[in-house]
Amino acid sequence: MTQRTRNWLLLAPAGTWFLVMLIIPLTVVLIFSFGERAPAGGVVPAFTLEQYANLPARWAAFKNTMTLAPIGTLSALVIAYPLAYFLAVKVDPKWRTILLVLVIVPFWTSILIRSYAWIFLLGGRGIPALLGWFGIEGVRLINTPFAVLVGIIYGYLPLMVFPIYVSLDKLDKKLLEASSDLGAKPWRTFLQITLPLSIPGIATGCMLVFILLMGEYLIPAMLGGGKVFFVGNALVDLFLQSRNWAYGSAVAVTLVVVMLVTVTIYMRLINRLGANRDDVSIM
Repeated sequence: MTQRTRNWLLLAPAGTWFLVMLIIPLTVVLIFSFGERAPAGGVVPAFTLEQYANLPARWAAFKNTMTLAPIGTLSALVIAYPLAYFLAVKVDPKWRTILLVLVIVPFWTSILIRSYAWIFLLGGRGIPALLGWFGIEGVRLINTPFAVLVGIIYGYLPLMVFPIYVSLDKLDKKLLEASSDLGAKPWRTFLQITLPLSIPGIATGCMLVFILLMGEYLIPAMLGGGKVFFVGNALVDLFLQSRNWAYGSAVAVTLVVVMLVTVTIYMRLINRLGANRDDVSIM
C-alpha cells in the first residue's frame, strides 16, 4: 500500500462526514434559495433571485446579529482574558484545577435553565426591584439588547477562557523573568511578550464564540422576548412557522457568506499579528 493510499484512507472517514453533514446540506439549501414558496409551504423548484431581493425585510435580524455577536465576543474576551491570566500565571498550581472546574461548572446545567435564571434576575422582581429599593425606579432590563448581551457573555464565557488559558499556561516564564531583569515594567512586558504569545488562544476563543453566536437562537428568544431577533430566530420562523423554505434558504446562505467573509478578514488580521508573535519568540 502506497503512502498516498494510506493518506486517502485516513482522510476518508472525516471527508465522508464533512461531505454528508456539511457540503450536501449546504448545496441543498443553496438550490432551495433560488426556488419559490409552494402554496402549502415548502419550496417549488425554480431559478429566481426574488428571495435574495427580499432580504432587506429581515434586515433587523441581520443588524442585531452583526452588532451583538461581535460585541458579545469582545465583551467575553475582555472578561475572560484577566481570568485566564490569573488562572495560568498567578494561581498556585494546587488550586488551579479546582478553579478551572468552577469555570466549567455552568456547562453542567442546561442553557435553558440558565436562561430562565437570567429571566428572573433581569425581570421586574430581580435586579430592577433591587435598584428600586435604592430609589432607582423604572429600570427595564429584560427583553432588551442588554439582556441578550448578558446571556451571551454568561453562556459563552468558558469557551473563551479555556483557549486563552492553554496559551498562557504554555508561555515560557523565562521570557517574563528576562523582561523583568532587563528593567521592563510589568505593563510593557505584558504588551510585548504575554499578549503577542497568547494570540493563538485569543484567536481560537474569539472564533469559537463568534461563529456560535452568529447562529444563536435560544438566548435571543428567551432574554429578548421576541423584541431582539437574531438570524437564527428568523430562520426558525421562516422554516417552521411560515414554511417559506425558499426565503429561509436565501437568508441562511446570506448568513453563511457573511460569516465566511468575516472569518476570512479576521484570520488575515490574526496572521499579521502572528508575525509579531514569531518575532517575540525569536527574541
